[in-house]
Amino acid sequence: MADFIIKLKPAEPQGRKILETERARSDLNVNQLAHHLLHRDNFLDRQERVLAIIEKNPLFSKTTNLNLSRPERYHVGLARAKEVRRLARREGWSAEDYTMANYLLDEVSPYSLSDSMFTVSLQQQCDEQQRTQWLGKAENWEITGCYAQTELGHGSNVRQIECQARWNPETKDFTIHSPTLTASKWWIGSLGRTADHAVVVAQLLIPSSTGKMQSYGPHQFIVQIRHLQTRKPLNGVAIGDIGPKYGYASMDNGYILFDHFRVPRTSLLAKYSKVDKNGKYTRSQSSATVYGSMTYARAYLIGQAALVLARAVTVAVRYTLIRRQFSDRDSASTNTAEEAVLNYSTVQIRVLPLLATTYALHYTAEMVKDAFQNVRAQIDKDNDFSKLAEMHAMSSGLKSLCTSLAANGIETCRRALGGHGFGGRSGLIPLNANYLNKPTVEGDNWMITQQTASYLIKRMQTCIETPTMTPVDKVDITFLQFLTTSSRRRSLDLIAYGPDDLVAAFQYRASYLAHKAYQLRIMQKFSWNDMLIELHHLSNAHCEFLLVQSFHDALQQPFPPLDAATHRTMQQLFMLFALFTLQDNSSDFIAMEILKPSQLDTLKTEIRQLMQTIRIHAARLVDAWSIPDYLLDSALGRYDGEVYPDLFKSAHERNPLNAEVFNSDYRSEEIIWGEGEEHARRRILALVQGTPSLENTEIGSLKANL
Repeated sequence: MADFIIKLKPAEPQGRKILETERARSDLNVNQLAHHLLHRDNFLDRQERVLAIIEKNPLFSKTTNLNLSRPERYHVGLARAKEVRRLARREGWSAEDYTMANYLLDEVSPYSLSDSMFTVSLQQQCDEQQRTQWLGKAENWEITGCYAQTELGHGSNVRQIECQARWNPETKDFTIHSPTLTASKWWIGSLGRTADHAVVVAQLLIPSSTGKMQSYGPHQFIVQIRHLQTRKPLNGVAIGDIGPKYGYASMDNGYILFDHFRVPRTSLLAKYSKVDKNGKYTRSQSSATVYGSMTYARAYLIGQAALVLARAVTVAVRYTLIRRQFSDRDSASTNTAEEAVLNYSTVQIRVLPLLATTYALHYTAEMVKDAFQNVRAQIDKDNDFSKLAEMHAMSSGLKSLCTSLAANGIETCRRALGGHGFGGRSGLIPLNANYLNKPTVEGDNWMITQQTASYLIKRMQTCIETPTMTPVDKVDITFLQFLTTSSRRRSLDLIAYGPDDLVAAFQYRASYLAHKAYQLRIMQKFSWNDMLIELHHLSNAHCEFLLVQSFHDALQQPFPPLDAATHRTMQQLFMLFALFTLQDNSSDFIAMEILKPSQLDTLKTEIRQLMQTIRIHAARLVDAWSIPDYLLDSALGRYDGEVYPDLFKSAHERNPLNAEVFNSDYRSEEIIWGEGEEHARRRILALVQGTPSLENTEIGSLKANL
C-alpha cells in the first residue's frame, strides 16, 4: 500500500475539535449526571476497574468479530466465556464484577443462560434440600445449565407446551418425554453445545385413582442432560444447536428431545409444588410461581433496553454532530460552511426524542428493579404472593413496550447515520442484530400484552363492583380515582401546562382505555380475539403512563441530587419525551377531549423548540451514560471524535480481505493467487457444502501458508 496515506488528515473541522466545542457550549454537569444515573451498585467505579483488566487481554479484542463465521464465533465465544470465569477467580471478582465484565465484552456468552435463568430458577424454585444439592454447584460453576421452556410448537402459550413429566407410581420417579416433534425444546440458549443440566418446563402428569392421567399444568424439573466427563448427551436425550439465526452468533441456541427419560422424584423443583412418595400432589398457594423466572427475565430486559438504546443514541448524536452535509439554503453567503447533520430538524426529530427515551427507560427500569426486589422479599420472607400478579402484569407490558422502543430506536439511529450506518465500524450492526430478538424472547411483544390488559380489566371490574374497597395495588388507586372524581377529564392547556398536567393526562388516558375495555369485554361480552388490537393498545397506554410517571417522579427530588442547570435540562428532556409520546398518540387524547385538534400545530412547535434547546446539550447528555469506547466499538461514536481516521484505518489495515491477492480471471478456478486450481476447487466445495473435502490438518496448513 502507498505510504502517502499515512500523512493524510481529514478535512477541517476535524471531529475532535467539533466535540470539544459542543461540550463547551453546555452547562450540564456530566460527572454529576453520570453518578445520578449509574450510582446503583457502584456501577461507574466497577466499570472503570473491570475495564482496565478486560481491555488489555488480547483474547478480548473485537477487531475480527464481524469477519468470523458463525461456528468460529461460537468457538471464540466459548473461549472468551471461559477466560472471563478464570479472571473472576484470579481477580477475586464479585458477582457484580463478573456481570460487568460480560457487559463490557458485549459477547453473547454461551454461559449467559446458566448464569441467569438457570441459576435464578434454582434460587426461586428449589426447596431447601434441592438448594443444598444444586444451587451451590450452579453458583460455583461446577455445572452449566439452561432454561428449557420454549418449544418448537409453543412459545408464549406456556400452558400448552407438550413436553411431559409422568409420575411412575411403581418406581417413585418421573419420566420426561417428548411425545411429538413439536414438543422439542427450541431456541434454548446455552443448550446446543454447552449446558450439561437444564431446568425443563414440562406438563406434570399424575395417574388418578382410576388410572387416568391427570394434568397439573407446567412445572419445572432439573435434569442432567450431558455426561460431565465425556460431554456427550445421556441416553434418551437428543441435543443439538439449531443453526444460524439473526444475531447471537456466539450463543448456541439449541433443541432437545427426551425419549422416556427417567429422572428422580426430587427433580421436580419443589419450593411451591410437591409430589410425595405416594404420588400425592401439593400445590403452592400461588399457581403463578412457575412464571417467576420469566418475570425476572422480563424485568431484566427492561433495564437492558435503556443501556442498549443509550449506546445507539450515543453513536447517533456524536456522529451527527461531526458529520457535515450541505449549507444553509437561506444563507446570503455563497461560502457558508456545511451544516452539522444534527442541526437539521429531520434528523433531530429522529434522534433527540430517542435521547429522551433512554432516560425514561432508565428511570422506569429503576422503578421495576425496586418493585421486583420488594415482591421477592415479600414472597421469601412472608410467603406473601399478593403482589406477584401485579408484578407479572407490569413486567409483561413494560417488557413489550420497552424492548420495542429500543429495537426500533436502534434502527432509527442507524438510518440517521446515512451511508456509514451500513458499515461494520458504525457499531450498530452487531447491536442491531443481537437486540432484534428481544421483542420476541420471553414472550412475543404482541402476545404478552394480553396478560397486562387482562389484569387491568380485572382490576377495573373489581373497582367498579366494589367502589369502597381497600386498594390492593397502585392500579386500584388510579382506577378508583378515575371512577370517583366528578370532573375526571381535564383539557390540556398547551400554553400553561406543566409536568404534573402531562402525568395526569397519561394517567387519565390509561384509565379511560381500561374502562372502555371493561365495558367491551365484561358488559358487552365482546370476544377476546376481536379485542386483541385494542388490548395491545391498552397495555401500551398503561405502560407509557408508567414511563412518563417514572421519569417525572425521579426528577421531583432527584437522588443523587442534581444542580439547577442540569436539573433544568432533565426537565426539558422529560417534557420532550412526554410531548413526543403524546403527539404519537394524539388521536387518543383528541378522542378523550384532553387535546383539541387546533392544538396540534402548537404541540409541534413546542416539540421543535424543545429539540433546539436540548440540541445544545446533546453531546454531554450522551456522555453522561459513560459508555466506554471499548463497549461502543464504533468509529462513528468515538468519544474523541476521530471518526474518519478510524474508518479508514479499519478498511486499510484491519480488513482481512485486503490481506490477500485474488485471481479474478474467470478462466481460472483459482481464487486466491498462488493456491492453485485444485486446492481452490476443493476448498470452495468444502465451504459451500458444509463438509470438509480436505483433511483438517491440510486445511489448517493451507490457511497458514496463505
